Amino acid sequence: MVKALVVADEVDERLWTDAVRGFSVDLVIGAGDLPFKYLEFLASALDRPCVFVPGNHDPDLSGFTRYGGLSMKDGFPAEWPGPQGGINADGRVVDIAGLRIAGLGGSIRYNDGPNQWTQRQQARRARKLVRRADWKRRRDGRAVDILLTHSPPLHLGDRDDPPHRGFDCLHRTIARLRPKWLLHGHIHPHGEAVPDRVAGSTRLRNVVGHQVMEFSV
Repeated sequence: MVKALVVADEVDERLWTDAVRGFSVDLVIGAGDLPFKYLEFLASALDRPCVFVPGNHDPDLSGFTRYGGLSMKDGFPAEWPGPQGGINADGRVVDIAGLRIAGLGGSIRYNDGPNQWTQRQQARRARKLVRRADWKRRRDGRAVDILLTHSPPLHLGDRDDPPHRGFDCLHRTIARLRPKWLLHGHIHPHGEAVPDRVAGSTRLRNVVGHQVMEFSV
């Protein structure tokens, strides 16, 4: 079993203290819209790796490549604006702490902010993600354990207002990847209980705030 501290959208000030060192986890997972300094602190305090996808309120991380401690953008050295030591899984398939995580960040486009996509744009990004996951699976036979997104699928835990509508392409992505879990943020429960949803063999969970979760490998 792999145990992870999963966070999204809402900072828990109790965790931004030494009290977080009492958590026994293997990994920090971020589903977007959190201060990068918060993710840095959690990973550093727990001395564990951090994997995340950006949300619609996060800075634009597109175009950056990283080689060890060197960060590049468009072929030139540039300061990495993301969390130090964090692994951006957006559009990637990442193997970490015994888990295979496929990431797709951002929200539906509703203004000119970063990390926002039309339904068509996100569908194109999702198809590329599926191809990368398929390539890895052909090489080693391993499936994706977690589909990590910022926004939920359309009509599965999203809202009717334009900024909080989900992505239709995630239904096809779930069907192709068949992950055990889809973890997302973006939809604030405002104190209401949010039950898990199910799509095929995949369990979907809104992880706004923080949760400690266990994943079988």
